[in-house]
Amino acid sequence: MRKWLILMVGIAVLLIPQLIWAQAKVGTAGAQFLELGVSARAIGMGDAFLAISDDASAVYYNPAGLTQIAEREAVFTHVSYLADINYDFAGLAYPTAKFGGVWGVGFYMLNAGDMDVTHYEGYEDNYSTGQTFTAKDYALSLSYARSLTDRFSVGMTLKLIEELLDTERAIGWAADMGTLYDTGFKGFKIAMVVSNFGPDIKFIEEECPLPMNFKFGGVFDIYRAENHMATFSVEGSHPNDNLEKFNAGVEYWFRDMFSLRFGNHFEYDTGGISAGCGLKLYVSERQLKFDYGYHDMEILEGFHRFSVGLSF
Repeated sequence: MRKWLILMVGIAVLLIPQLIWAQAKVGTAGAQFLELGVSARAIGMGDAFLAISDDASAVYYNPAGLTQIAEREAVFTHVSYLADINYDFAGLAYPTAKFGGVWGVGFYMLNAGDMDVTHYEGYEDNYSTGQTFTAKDYALSLSYARSLTDRFSVGMTLKLIEELLDTERAIGWAADMGTLYDTGFKGFKIAMVVSNFGPDIKFIEEECPLPMNFKFGGVFDIYRAENHMATFSVEGSHPNDNLEKFNAGVEYWFRDMFSLRFGNHFEYDTGGISAGCGLKLYVSERQLKFDYGYHDMEILEGFHRFSVGLSF
């Protein structure tokens, strides 16, 4: 475990000089869809999910969290953003006794829909040419996580990225590295993740960095009884293209079947409160999960996120 701790600290030290000038680089990174959350459960908690990451969405939030999954699990998420932008995610977690760890796969797709092709002149026709184009982003990821001790886990994700704008495309790759430490005291867990570490992505003739991010978070139980459990989660992030951000959220479970969530996003330009709920059902020894989350974007239109999970 000591070697892995040294490795993660070393990576963080190497990356901090690149991240420390984020204030002067606002909006300079590409592939921004990689920063969109993929879980309705997480958005309900203000996206403070780093140290929880106990379902298949861990392939996005923290690959080390995959070690908490004991059986195969799939999750599907759909989000409708403003301006008819749709975002879809599918994730799969697959524990394997043979390799002594958990594998994960993720698929991400952002579709901006059809947009009008315009020209410089022509007030009468609203600058329209009668043609349309579309913009789409895709990513495919492969994750692997392993427990090094009964309390400490590590995980890594590799991503293949593609961005399409009409007939132009950009292709790149990125990696995430995560750790998860369970203190064993009142559900207190600590997590650290470096996400979207990789070479610049080139679109036409312009190169831009990926939205690399260093995150640190924790979660602990604030109340636990026979039929009730409430947890508080918090995390901070230091992206390479923006200022530091903070997230916090609470999740309450009744009989491990129904949940309520509330959270907030701090230091976000369009951040705000969020809330959500969840339901667990058991059908033929299979667990079904339904989650809903709403995020108030303040000056922008709020959005709804829906997730469905299945353990099998």
